[in-house]
Amino acid sequence: MSTNTTMKAGQEKRSNVKMMAQIGMLAAISTVLMFFEFPLPFAPSFYELDFSEVPVLVGCFSMGPAAGVVIEFLKILLKFALKGTMTAGVGEVANFAIGCSLVLPAAWIYKRKKTRKQAVWGMVAGTICMAIAGGLLNAFVLLPTYAKAFGMPMEALIEMGSKVNGKITGLSTFILLAVTPFNLFKGVIISTIVLLIYKKISPILRMR
Repeated sequence: MSTNTTMKAGQEKRSNVKMMAQIGMLAAISTVLMFFEFPLPFAPSFYELDFSEVPVLVGCFSMGPAAGVVIEFLKILLKFALKGTMTAGVGEVANFAIGCSLVLPAAWIYKRKKTRKQAVWGMVAGTICMAIAGGLLNAFVLLPTYAKAFGMPMEALIEMGSKVNGKITGLSTFILLAVTPFNLFKGVIISTIVLLIYKKISPILRMR
């Protein structure tokens, strides 16, 4: 009995070490991806698309929601350490919350039944949640913080949106016509990439 217990303890320890290594690897990849950003034609230039949520979502699917939260946190922490902040950390906290709003619903739904169909439904739910969370956080946290950090009125940020889309005339239309489409598009792109690559790389991540 003691031998079996020792073997199980050793296997569990190796499994935990492997998981920690995978979390660190995915967080590092995610951090690198954050530095490759692309503007979108329907949003102001300060909204740029990156693919850093791909490794986070892969980690969520392979190791569970808690691992995904850790990867998301490490990603934000590493970028903060490497690049610093222009919002006294408020933007980083908001980005963490928006990222989690995508990956956590997807991971929870996928965890219940690990099928391709369930993964798709999870990512659809995550994309919708991210669009809602992104809209609320931008309206009440991010945009006011950026305006204060750069010493400009909110109207100046809204005007940048108006130059892209003439229908943007205030904060509500800015959120509906710029922020929400941006997050919906990002969610669809991230989900599509994960859907295409996950089954190919998941056997490697599950080797413990």
